[in-house]
Amino acid sequence: MPSVVKINVLTVPAEQRETLEKRFAARAGSVENSDGFEWFELLRPVEGTDTYLVYTRWRSEEDFQAWMNGSMKAAHGGGEGGGDGAPKQKPAASGSTLWSFEVVQQAAPKNG
Repeated sequence: MPSVVKINVLTVPAEQRETLEKRFAARAGSVENSDGFEWFELLRPVEGTDTYLVYTRWRSEEDFQAWMNGSMKAAHGGGEGGGDGAPKQKPAASGSTLWSFEVVQQAAPKNG
C-alpha cells in the first residue's frame, strides 16, 4: 500500500507569518509520535505568494484520519477554548485547503 501525502495549503497574510511559524515551532513533536506518521515539513513562500505549504506523509489514509480525529483535534483546541482554559487563538491563516496524494514513485540520494 503506497504512502499518502497531505498538503495543507495555508493563505497567510505577511503580518501573520511570524505568528504561524512560532505556533508550528511550539507544537514541534506533536505529530512525530503518531502511528503511521512518516514526514513533516513547513514550507515558507519565498517569492510572489502568501501561501505556506504544510507537508505530511503517512503510511495510510487511515493513519492520517486517526491523527486528524485524535491528537490533531486536541492540539488545535477542539472547541471554544485552548484546552487549558485559555481563550482560543485567532488563526494565523486566512484560508486553508487540503490536497491529498498517493506516493507512486520516490527516490533518495545514493550513498556513494
